[in-house]
Amino acid sequence: MDHLRKSGFTVGRRDTADVGAIKRKHGVPPALESCHTALAGGYVVEGHVPADVIQQLLRERPTIVGLAVPGMPLGSPGMEAPGQKAQPYDVIAFDARGTSRIYARR
Repeated sequence: MDHLRKSGFTVGRRDTADVGAIKRKHGVPPALESCHTALAGGYVVEGHVPADVIQQLLRERPTIVGLAVPGMPLGSPGMEAPGQKAQPYDVIAFDARGTSRIYARR
């Protein structure tokens, strides 16, 4: 959340006991689920998606449901570890039919 705030996003937090229900409600495919689910500009943002990629999404406005970074890759926003090399990872776009594609690579 700090990463998003530092990038100019207004961030709120809602804790829930049933995170799976939130993910299903917003159309996150099970294979793309991660630790956090957010909403931004009408899109779903799942996991540790970098702020600049969210900004790109909001500029481009593609016809998708949202973006996801499955898992918690080392080096993704909020997962930095001093002395540890960042892992490469993909930011995945997904649509309402369950189709997914790589949107960005890090």
